[in-house]
Amino acid sequence: MSVINQWEQAEPGGVKRKIHRPGNKVMMMEVVFEKGAEGSSHHHPHEQLTYCLEGKLAFQVDEKEIVIEKGETIHIPSNAVHGVKALEPSKLLDVFTPPLREDLLKE
Repeated sequence: MSVINQWEQAEPGGVKRKIHRPGNKVMMMEVVFEKGAEGSSHHHPHEQLTYCLEGKLAFQVDEKEIVIEKGETIHIPSNAVHGVKALEPSKLLDVFTPPLREDLLKE
């Protein structure tokens, strides 16, 4: 579980995140990657939009590779299996809707 508004290690090997205080039906978090760092493959019932603030990343979404870089967005549908690898140092803004990512939250 994560703490709201504090940076924390999200994955071993250079991935950290900060979950911002959620609204009633939407949640936002920043994720920072060192070059070569990976976000492990997973899925959740939440629809996700990810905006690349800095860098370049290769996403695997339901076995399809999608590369995004600064200024680009990727849509990850509900229950899609997805993971990511940073091709260079990168920073993302993730938005989830509905419901909230209770699996990540704690006060």
